[in-house]
Amino acid sequence: MTYPTQPTASHFIGGKYVEDTAGTPIDVIYPATGEVIGRVYSATPAIIDQALTSARAAQAAWAAMTGTERGRILRRAADIMRERNHDLSVLETFDTGKPYQETSVVDATSGADALEYFGGMAATLTGQHIQLGEDWVYTRREALGVCVGIGAWNYPTQIASWKGAPALACGNTMVFKPSETTPLCALKVAEILFEAGAPAGVYNVVQGLGDVGAALVSDPRVDKVSLTGSVPTGRKVYAAAAAGIKHVTMELGGKSPLIIFDDADLENAVSGAILGNFYSSGQVCSNGTRVFVQKGIKDAFLARLAERLADAVIGDPQDPAISFGPMVSARQMEIVQGYIAKGQEEGARLVYGGARLDRPGFYLEPTVFADVTDDMTIAREEIFGPVMAVLDFEDEAEVMPRANDTEFGLAAGVFTRDLARAHRVAAGFEAGTCYINTYNDAPVEAPFGGSKQSGVGRENSSAAIAHYSQLKSVYVRMGDLEAPF
Repeated sequence: MTYPTQPTASHFIGGKYVEDTAGTPIDVIYPATGEVIGRVYSATPAIIDQALTSARAAQAAWAAMTGTERGRILRRAADIMRERNHDLSVLETFDTGKPYQETSVVDATSGADALEYFGGMAATLTGQHIQLGEDWVYTRREALGVCVGIGAWNYPTQIASWKGAPALACGNTMVFKPSETTPLCALKVAEILFEAGAPAGVYNVVQGLGDVGAALVSDPRVDKVSLTGSVPTGRKVYAAAAAGIKHVTMELGGKSPLIIFDDADLENAVSGAILGNFYSSGQVCSNGTRVFVQKGIKDAFLARLAERLADAVIGDPQDPAISFGPMVSARQMEIVQGYIAKGQEEGARLVYGGARLDRPGFYLEPTVFADVTDDMTIAREEIFGPVMAVLDFEDEAEVMPRANDTEFGLAAGVFTRDLARAHRVAAGFEAGTCYINTYNDAPVEAPFGGSKQSGVGRENSSAAIAHYSQLKSVYVRMGDLEAPF
């Protein structure tokens, strides 16, 4: 079967598609069938140079435009993205394997939200006036220059937009490298921005493996690096960026706690656990994969969870009726299978799922382990798949140190009807993004990012502006200036 997924060319540079077949070929695999549905080529040194040269050449004129003018282009791009939501969602499903039921309401729509939000904010990026007697200081908020974005494979359209929108609003230009596993969607983001009026070179996309990312991060023409990825990758990228004293934003992995107290609304708590473990087949960095359930509600929680998981509709992710799709790749599926085996070896009780489905593609059942202890591998390491670890706890005082006993600090959640406890627990979490009686909501208006090993900096909201711009102070003396000689 042929699919409408082969891009015009591998890269989008200077307002047009560009190809160089001398690069390493990268097959695009449809996770639902395992079929090759396209091919791109990893960027050669010539392509990398062309992209950075194009971004550098376009930056000064882009920054010189008024914020209103830049914002108008971003808002126009948001409108185009929304108009094409269906086609973009279909492409995202081919790229990632995530069900169309999800991609049609989360992926391009959240990308459009970011473009619209930062488009509206672009005109508001003003400085400050500081009066000092007769003298005064004013500040200017200025662009950093050329930004490199490195994307992950779980939300390719969203991540390309989350990084691009604040960067462009501040007057930067961008070279974005999507994950080699999902190379298709970012090209459409670049195409739409150019169509909306972004000058050639303002937003460029180059494909590639790790060596391409390394070349981009270490290039002296680059002023800022923003990565979404794993902690090991983040350490390498952070170190390489630090060698050039570049600005960085790191949105890395997590092993987030979700605490469910006895007094929680059971149905809502189960919904939160499902959203925090099985949405996108569990391939979400902020997922609450350590589910601490107070002992009084544990049996009821596990019983209702099993009933709800039995309602998952597994199949062709392009079918809007399907609610649970495949893993993104054979490799990721194998990694998760290894963790499932490890959970059984270490004595966790498998209470639901655990098997690969007998069908083409990379499908694993939603999997739940109970009686998990804090020292088990499945409770310590990020799995990035549909595997939930349920742990027991007695009371708040006991569970909080356990919840925070992790190198990660991306997200955390609590379900309880006791509002004082809810806010106390949220304040006690060592995590950058916390949820009360919900999980994984990520509106563009709210900052998103981690603490500890889960990253530095924030994406979304006005907080992102500080990570894509710099302040210049200008001191103005109104009278005569004295000197000692």
